Amino acid sequence: MRLLAEGLSARRGEDLIFNDISFSLGEGEALVVTGPNGSGKSTLLRVLAGLLQAESGRLRIEEGPAEFDHPRELSHYLGHRNAMKRELTVRENLSFWQRFMGDSPGGFGVDIAAAAGAVGLAGITHLPFGYLSAGQQRRMAMAKLLVAHRPIWLLDEPTAALDAGADRLFAGLVTGHLERGGIVIAATHQPLGLGSTQGLQMKGFTL
Repeated sequence: MRLLAEGLSARRGEDLIFNDISFSLGEGEALVVTGPNGSGKSTLLRVLAGLLQAESGRLRIEEGPAEFDHPRELSHYLGHRNAMKRELTVRENLSFWQRFMGDSPGGFGVDIAAAAGAVGLAGITHLPFGYLSAGQQRRMAMAKLLVAHRPIWLLDEPTAALDAGADRLFAGLVTGHLERGGIVIAATHQPLGLGSTQGLQMKGFTL
């Protein structure tokens, strides 16, 4: 499977944020998107996730499952917010995402206990999400990536609120995903501890 972006541009309101962005990623490849605040990193990920409409350009999947032609249909999106209900338990939150996302062709998610264990928080899935510290909440948001199989991970500042140990844990999760043939696009201000990756420097765009 290959993800292709061709000549993408996007606006925020009346302002053109970026223009003519192109890249190609195959199985096991990662793209790290860097740049100053306001340069369009988050906007690019939201376009890829299907949350925003591109001003121009094209996104497509090559050599993937026949019924899917847009990356949003095969992607997990982890944004700045954790997208978890504070009043629900961790298990209830993860169970919702497991059912809502479902597994894409070619793989299966892990069960909730295994996902919690993989992010170093086994044994607390019975607690309300709001009881967790900011770092624990971010780890449990990462567990969403594991409970349903999606080959493309779109990650926006994924290591925010994490300590050094959690950074290493997250790098291991991403590396494992890549080794299984996954594709990762991550926008970040911080090193992610990954091996060889492609890079995209966003500079913004002004008329």
